[in-house]
Amino acid sequence: MSVDLSTTLSWTTASGDAATMLGELQPNILKAHVRDHLSALFLTFGDPAEARAFLVSVTGKMKSAKEHLTEVGGFKTGGGAGTPYVGVGLTAPGYRVLGVENFPQDEAFLRGMAAPDTRRRLDDPPRSTFDPGYHSEIHAVVLVGDATDKAMTARRNEILDLLPDSVTVAAEETGLGRVNARGEGIEHFGYVDGRSQPLFLTEDVDAEKNNTDGINVWNPAAPLSQVLVSDTAAPDPGVHFGSYFVFRKLEQNVRRFKQAESDLADTLGLTGDDRERAGAMIIGRFEDGTPLTTQREDGAESPVSNNFTYDGDRAALKCPFQAHIRKTNPRGSGGAEEPPGERLHLMARRGVTYGERPDDPNTDLPPAARPSGGVGLLFMAFNSVLGNQFEFTQAIWADNPGFPIVDGVTPGLDPVIGQGTRAPSDYTVDWGGSARRTADPVPQSVTLKGGEYFFMPSLAFLRSL
Repeated sequence: MSVDLSTTLSWTTASGDAATMLGELQPNILKAHVRDHLSALFLTFGDPAEARAFLVSVTGKMKSAKEHLTEVGGFKTGGGAGTPYVGVGLTAPGYRVLGVENFPQDEAFLRGMAAPDTRRRLDDPPRSTFDPGYHSEIHAVVLVGDATDKAMTARRNEILDLLPDSVTVAAEETGLGRVNARGEGIEHFGYVDGRSQPLFLTEDVDAEKNNTDGINVWNPAAPLSQVLVSDTAAPDPGVHFGSYFVFRKLEQNVRRFKQAESDLADTLGLTGDDRERAGAMIIGRFEDGTPLTTQREDGAESPVSNNFTYDGDRAALKCPFQAHIRKTNPRGSGGAEEPPGERLHLMARRGVTYGERPDDPNTDLPPAARPSGGVGLLFMAFNSVLGNQFEFTQAIWADNPGFPIVDGVTPGLDPVIGQGTRAPSDYTVDWGGSARRTADPVPQSVTLKGGEYFFMPSLAFLRSL
């Protein structure tokens, strides 16, 4: 018996090798772990033996994916709160410093995010513009997250107490989750975030189906092979798995973005409540998560809908081709691949916002009252093939003005995360109407401040060090 990666996993009935895999897999990969309060510690190793001993000791502070899922199940049936999340990732240089040779060999992972070739592929800014902690080589990341600051900080301090002098904290990021009035996670531009995710657990897929009144337009299910990678350095790679982890610190200039929303509304002549549609045309959803392709104004169902495609909006009369969520998840409408192949580019996003601000992102304030820096998103995502998931989404979709592929149309860059030269884009004046106007490009309001590629190995590997 072996782990079947070709489909989703039912964790409640998992047995044999599948159960072993869950017991040695890190949390947060197959299902998001609560991390409203997060510390991300980026480490550099000096002495290899001390670094190995440190990682073994950290493993004693970690739980498995199976333990996490059991905690979630217990909480839903009236049990207590769960324990903090601790995740550990290693870079390719980190593996080499540890003296581990047979680690996973994904091409992008070996290259690293800071490599010139990666920078060219993604149109990333020069490494010299990153925050200081990302200027030199990083060997590992330790993530500590929980629902409360007290529990997260206590576990973070326990990890720091284990650090030998030869392991240096090169950088630390502090995540602070934000929610709207309905309790749904939002990012700093004010929009519901993280709603559209590939689901790897059969139980999560079934729960999603129950929220769609039996009419399932979009199937969020994804096979385990889209997120899990055999941990070749672990004692038994047949049952010990990990995942490639992307971390990017993305600073958001909220003031600039909100001004762009206002300018677009002016260009299109939108008035009253309809001005909200300008921002929805940039994102693809209204602030409350209502998909623009299904509705001309906000008023989302709860939970926020993920059950839609662009089949009824092939000409982008409702949601622009260049809208952020249409660029990064075209839902079968990209025009370059058949839908099954297109789905393989989706990754498991696990980001959290960072930075504090005095204003409420969802209140009606002039752009000048918004922050111009110091806040943003700690983008985190799990992949099985970095080049076909994260790098593909960024370079071939977000940064590519010609995607989606539509005859006679150049959609432009993703207005949110697109990197490169921006050009004017067309928008429909009325929702569902054919009259269009050309608007100035949305100025770049998201800036990469640092990041790296990691592999999140199995607990069995970490213990074996």
